[in-house]
Amino acid sequence: MKRRVAVTGLGIVCPIGNTKEEVWDSVTNARCGIAPITRYDTEGRKVTLAGEVKNLDFDRYIEPRERRKLDLYSQYALVAAQQAWDDSGLGKVENESRDRWGCILSTGIGGIGTIEEEHTRGQERGFDRVSPYFIPMAIANMAAGNIAIRFGLHGLTSCSVTACASAANGIGDAFHYIRDGYGDVMLAGGAEAAITPLCIGGFTALKALSKSTDPARASIPFDAERSGFVMGEGAAVLVLEEYEHAKKRGASIIGEIAGYGANCDAYHITAPDPEGTGAAKCMQMAIEDAGISTEDIDYINAHGTSTKLNDAGETKAIRKLFGEDADRLKVSSTKSMTGHLLGASAAVEAVITVLALKNHFVPPTVGYKVPDPACDLDIVPNQGESLAMRYAASNSLGFGGHNATLVFRAPDVE
Repeated sequence: MKRRVAVTGLGIVCPIGNTKEEVWDSVTNARCGIAPITRYDTEGRKVTLAGEVKNLDFDRYIEPRERRKLDLYSQYALVAAQQAWDDSGLGKVENESRDRWGCILSTGIGGIGTIEEEHTRGQERGFDRVSPYFIPMAIANMAAGNIAIRFGLHGLTSCSVTACASAANGIGDAFHYIRDGYGDVMLAGGAEAAITPLCIGGFTALKALSKSTDPARASIPFDAERSGFVMGEGAAVLVLEEYEHAKKRGASIIGEIAGYGANCDAYHITAPDPEGTGAAKCMQMAIEDAGISTEDIDYINAHGTSTKLNDAGETKAIRKLFGEDADRLKVSSTKSMTGHLLGASAAVEAVITVLALKNHFVPPTVGYKVPDPACDLDIVPNQGESLAMRYAASNSLGFGGHNATLVFRAPDVE
């Protein structure tokens, strides 16, 4: 028998808030976190906007001495993990082995900031004189490793790297790991800190980023004038727990993860299948995995990157699977507020989706002005809506054709 998997803790730091409370306040008030880049000098650069984390007090979560040994993406991961851990109350559990407790913390690029800094140092001083912490700061799995060390997690600890689908694959794999009896508790999510000169330059050269100088018209998913995504940064972590384990210890159940699907377009290294075939099948897999039907889905947190190809292709995928029922669905992109956090995006959107179900409120797609016939869904423009919801899906579609869909259930649904 498949076991139920509860969500018992949430942690998040992103461009619209540094706690789940701040983020939800921003969502309900349609607040956008896009602003001019402050991390480096953008004079002469084509892209000048991003979704930066703002006013985060790292010292509340990480000792300054420890921070010097961590890339920024790992710092964000530890902050979100500590919040989720505290939220779950797992620290109060005594006399239980943590051999069945683990972590999957995903990232798309890992320690890119450290790589850039140490390469510059190597050119200036010689490459044998780079920091001895360079490798453990830069490699993609180290955020997961540091989380496991902090909380004594001796179960599966891993890192999925599948571009923009990374965190969705990690959360989905953690869900199946618990559901199928291999573990009881998993911290799962993603972290990214890619607002760097090289990374922004690379995506600019790829013609993937918006060059808008207006923060309100830069990340505009499904809008006819969309011209590329806006880079975001941060981390989000969910505590997933076997349902009876959570109930037995008196945990507060915030929601449930009910289904997961993953596949590949096998179409192009950066472009999605324009017909949305793979994404449609992925959503179908997740819905079937949850043991429900398309009629049960009330809301989809879309991948919705604000690129021409993604938004039109995702719209086709939803219409392909849901048919006429697609007109009933609420489909919004919270990237309109946060920007695109690459490997962490699915984790941020999972947290928002869980909170949406818990609070029966559909997040908006902000900044929307010009309708696009190719994106003709109800995208909840500019203001969120109260709605009694039972199930919601969250899509993540990554470079390389990676597709992943998570299905969540409201906590008051039996």
